[in-house]
Amino acid sequence: MKIFVYCFREFDEKEFFDEFAEKYGVEYGYTADYPNYDNAVLAEGYDAVSFTPCDMGKKMIDRFYSLGIRYFATRSIGFDHIDTEYAKSLGIGVSNVSYPPDTVADFTLMLMLMSCKKIGHILKRSELQDYSLNGKIGKNIGDCTVGIIGTGNIGRAVIKRLTGFGCKILAYDPYENDEVKNAAEYVSFDRLLRESDIISLHTPGSDENHHLLNAEAFNKMKDGVIIINTARGRLIDTDALIDAIESRKVQGAALDVLEHEDGLYYANRMGDPIVNRRMAVLRSFPNVILTPHTAFYSRIVVSNMAEKTIKCVLDMEKGIENKNIIVYR
Repeated sequence: MKIFVYCFREFDEKEFFDEFAEKYGVEYGYTADYPNYDNAVLAEGYDAVSFTPCDMGKKMIDRFYSLGIRYFATRSIGFDHIDTEYAKSLGIGVSNVSYPPDTVADFTLMLMLMSCKKIGHILKRSELQDYSLNGKIGKNIGDCTVGIIGTGNIGRAVIKRLTGFGCKILAYDPYENDEVKNAAEYVSFDRLLRESDIISLHTPGSDENHHLLNAEAFNKMKDGVIIINTARGRLIDTDALIDAIESRKVQGAALDVLEHEDGLYYANRMGDPIVNRRMAVLRSFPNVILTPHTAFYSRIVVSNMAEKTIKCVLDMEKGIENKNIIVYR
């Protein structure tokens, strides 16, 4: 089995890919570049390609298929960037990865606390040696009602951490979980929007969830709500969020993910004009924290990504059941 790895990071991934390639007896090649129509030829002679979130629509699928690629392994939990139905129609296997939820849950809680205490604003002013208190007053998370949208592994891990702060926790998910009911109250989506002081997203970026938080949703929220997103950028209508911040409906936002981040995050773009005007607007707001899709980033997660990428490709080849295989050939 030969796997070609795009978006490869030598400084952290290579250690683990070397380890698990030897363990499972596979060969791999790599490039730091994102896959595109021209550099797809690098994967010729390989059986599988791996990548992080990028445009993997019909054109790219056809390109890789013509080069003999029969397996796609995305090194992410989300796989909405892949046209899985089209891949399936061509007989291409597709897999994702999973990893312990603790890293993202910890990061989410950090963003909640930073937003409640206006840390982003405080740090920016401190850099200019403005140590005055005016405009810096925050609130305690324990005094807030926190709404968790999506109670999968990460959502549940966030709820578990929040219980220690004594805050009221509301949850929304079409599929309720008995464990969650011990710490949070399941409510309707609209009630969660109306009553939450903090809203945190932990749901997949599916077509059904596209712009889950849109202008209509923001209008239903409390004045002064805080928005946290460590899930997928497409869950939020960015234009609607900008409007809600400008109207003071949203007091603050902390976003680890952003619409149209593909090809931007994970690259050193220092000195480049960034072609993402919505990002520029959000960065101009003192009450917005933007982190470049790093909530997942820890050694245990990178190790999991490398091993599960290789293991899933082998299991797809052999037809072995694996919870991270989205499409079998």
